Amino acid sequence: MLIFRKLATAVIFATGIFFPAPIHGADFELVGRELARMLQNGHYARLAFNEDLSRRFLERYLDSLDGNKIYFLEREVTEMKRRYERVLHDRISNKSIMPVANNIHEIYRGRVMARVAYVKDLLASKEFTFKEKRVVIDDRSEIAWPVDDLELRKVWSDNLENLLLSETVRRARLKARAIEGGKPDPFRRKPSIKKTVDLKFDRLLKSIEGIEQEDIANYFFSAVTKAYDPHSEYFSSNEMAQFKIDVSNELVGIGARLHSNDNGEIEIKGIVNGGPADRQGELKLGDRIIAVSAENDGNWKSVLFKSLDRVIEDILGEKDALVGLRVRREANGKDEVAEIAIPRGVVTMKDELATARIYDYRQDQKSRRLAVLTIPSFYFDFENSGNRVSVDVELLLGRLQKEQVDGLVLDLRNNTGGSLPEVQRLTGFFTGRGPVVQVRSKSGQIRALNSLHRKPFYDGPLIVLVNRNSASATEILAGALQDYNRAVIVGASSTYGKGTVQKMMDISEYMPILADRESAGWLKLTFQKYYRVSGSSVQIKGVIPDLILPGLSDSFEKGEGFKKHALPHDIIRRNPDFTPLQRNELFVSKLIQKSRERVDVEPYYKHLTADILRAKKALKENSVSLNLSDRLAELKKEESLRSLRVKERTKYFVAIKKRDEKELKIFHLTLDDVNAGKLPLFDPKEEVDDYIRRATDEIADLEETFKWPNGIDPVKREGLHVLRDLIEATELKDLAKVDAK
Repeated sequence: MLIFRKLATAVIFATGIFFPAPIHGADFELVGRELARMLQNGHYARLAFNEDLSRRFLERYLDSLDGNKIYFLEREVTEMKRRYERVLHDRISNKSIMPVANNIHEIYRGRVMARVAYVKDLLASKEFTFKEKRVVIDDRSEIAWPVDDLELRKVWSDNLENLLLSETVRRARLKARAIEGGKPDPFRRKPSIKKTVDLKFDRLLKSIEGIEQEDIANYFFSAVTKAYDPHSEYFSSNEMAQFKIDVSNELVGIGARLHSNDNGEIEIKGIVNGGPADRQGELKLGDRIIAVSAENDGNWKSVLFKSLDRVIEDILGEKDALVGLRVRREANGKDEVAEIAIPRGVVTMKDELATARIYDYRQDQKSRRLAVLTIPSFYFDFENSGNRVSVDVELLLGRLQKEQVDGLVLDLRNNTGGSLPEVQRLTGFFTGRGPVVQVRSKSGQIRALNSLHRKPFYDGPLIVLVNRNSASATEILAGALQDYNRAVIVGASSTYGKGTVQKMMDISEYMPILADRESAGWLKLTFQKYYRVSGSSVQIKGVIPDLILPGLSDSFEKGEGFKKHALPHDIIRRNPDFTPLQRNELFVSKLIQKSRERVDVEPYYKHLTADILRAKKALKENSVSLNLSDRLAELKKEESLRSLRVKERTKYFVAIKKRDEKELKIFHLTLDDVNAGKLPLFDPKEEVDDYIRRATDEIADLEETFKWPNGIDPVKREGLHVLRDLIEATELKDLAKVDAK
């Protein structure tokens, strides 16, 4: 069983488990029918398969194609509703759905091409002065579709102006920063503003021209699954391959980080140290891929303006098989072309694995050894032969115990979930034997999932850091530790609020034996809800931290409650075998009081409060000015504020660094270090990424935000403070017990 909020952002490595090109495409009519049956028979919500659900199918399909309402006209949508919204459930069941999906997509395709032609004509013929006092709506998802072509042209004309103006302002901002820092113009080798925007539309055209039948089926079947709940999904065969990579943090590829640049090339932004490309030696940072030969047989396919996903598919292959890359690179001020053959190999994404750091504090004659264990996801391997987070965390905890740490911070921020069995096992490291979570099936049957650990692996003071991106399996762990009174939860106002369980189902296994099953795809099906051992659910509401810190995400509509067709929140009975520890031994009230005293004088949180108010105001206004003077005035105001903050933070950071140099030593612990004789000392002055070499990026460097002293961001630093407070309170309690005797 799997617990995850959503498919992780696309892995940006050129990766590959080998997938041979299908000899025959799947029979998507049959795939659709089996998908519908699987949803009807297996989905937790047990929705009636009727006209109401059919309306949802159409609504979600139109949202996926034109969610911002910039392509379809109102009359087109009205006609599509008249023809289809009451019959889609019948047509998908009767194997006659693809003509509908194709017809709607063809209208969409025509609209995209017409709009692109229109804006390209405007770019070529119109001079934009940006002198009018007008605004453009930022998010159009909640307003009506344009009523006619005139209104649609106005929408696109305004959007084009906004693109041009935004690029103008962006360049002005970064050029000013470059001058301030004594750096060259970062756009000196870039296309003009008009050309940059024009290239964006070239990429859009290429993407729409490359749409195949499998893609259209993917769009429509995804809409069908999303009509049930936000987390049921249809995966094409290639998406499933990518999903396996995402959840295992291991791949077979060339070990290079890729990025689509403005010219439609695929730029090499990073090379994994010791990976296939690094070992082969010819591929260089900054090289731009222009063509790929998947079999290295001289059959080259251009990748210009292709989506990154498509390029990654072209680079896929078997371990040790060669892939050919045709690249452009700068030499002596000119571009030259080189062809490189790289044998694919296994690459572990080490930056996505669990890691830890030990913080040795020495203050006022006292010494504290604190640890932060960061878990990016609850990763696992489908074949149980690769990376597993519970195994890795057990190794790290074992070394931390050996290092005799006084307390532990579990950093679960931005952890969107993963494997249910992994979180079930991992929770037991801190709670010992007992129920971890309860699951309920669509039939209403409730059962507990237990930890089988006889006693906790770590039973010392524990703090858990969460934010609005902490979801699903993360919420199981945080919720269990909170219910057991095993840890103090610290973070944003709540976690994400996903309380459902999914499983992966190979659709081809449900199709007739003689059917064309190649590339049928997979269904990620919501088939259970999970509940905390106390009986409450995180669905919609999330886990509410014991100690809440302000967070910028609280100003945005983020979380399960803002998703369409999310399952409702409910509660069940408390698990009878659940026995919590004493709540008063966490000293929550005292910890909150001490934390507030620090946060109230912390400059970061003072600025954050103002940032939250600005973000809420912008979200409410939902518009952007098309007047250059107004935008430049706004830019000047923002840059003045930034400059002031840079000065404040520079001064503040100097004070923190001095204090840290006096009081703090940091040791880095990775899975490579668990058996080392002595842990490496972390030195921020010599901090390098020994996992991957990254290309320098003038523009990204100018956009770069503050680097926190010693890599300790304000939330982590406060988490360490809270942990120290918890340790001291625990020691005082223990001392009082001794005195009482």
